[in-house]
Amino acid sequence: MREIFVAGTDTGVGKTIVTGLLGHLLIKDSRKVITQKWVQTGSGPFSQDIRRHMQLMKKNGTYYRRYLPLMSPYTFKFAASPHLAGRLEDKAINIDTIKKSLIGLSEHFDVVIIEGTGGLLVPLSEDKLLIDVIKELRIPVLLVAENRLGAVNHTLLSIEAMRARNIKIIGTIFNNIANDADDIILKDNPRIVKALTGTEVLGTLPYARNTDLLRKYFMPIGNKVISLL
Repeated sequence: MREIFVAGTDTGVGKTIVTGLLGHLLIKDSRKVITQKWVQTGSGPFSQDIRRHMQLMKKNGTYYRRYLPLMSPYTFKFAASPHLAGRLEDKAINIDTIKKSLIGLSEHFDVVIIEGTGGLLVPLSEDKLLIDVIKELRIPVLLVAENRLGAVNHTLLSIEAMRARNIKIIGTIFNNIANDADDIILKDNPRIVKALTGTEVLGTLPYARNTDLLRKYFMPIGNKVISLL
């Protein structure tokens, strides 16, 4: 069994899309795959990001029915950092609950892909960061960066934080969220990050609204990820 953590350099950078697309590709590779979102904020009783994963993987709630509570152990209505969203609902995030939910999934699937919440240093509580749990569980990280002006700084800081904690970095995917950014910047961001860090830059996911196109564009990137697992 493999666990993969899809982390973002920030919120809204494309973690959900990458998680679902990677899950779809692994399923096509004959792996039994499930996704997980430890903490979802700004959501109803069930994680909207998990719903999107299932759409991208061409699976539905019926397929995962018995595992749904473990896929999304914590959901909060208020769109904020997990520590604050939990405090507003008077519901503390228990790290043991997260660990048990992951173990519960890992016993039945070849691969569990976990999507992060916001960036790596998001607080889950007053004394625990998201990155602390990743380190404790020794989960390798696939980093997603929104490809835009400012991405270099965010990406380098994320890589530095993981290296300081000896977390394995699978590589970085740059995600073109908009189609109106300066092409010179978009091309140079992956280059300079690789040059400065020596980490694997797995590719850039082009901007697309069409899901089938996204799957097509992601295939060469995802195949690189699979080869590194």
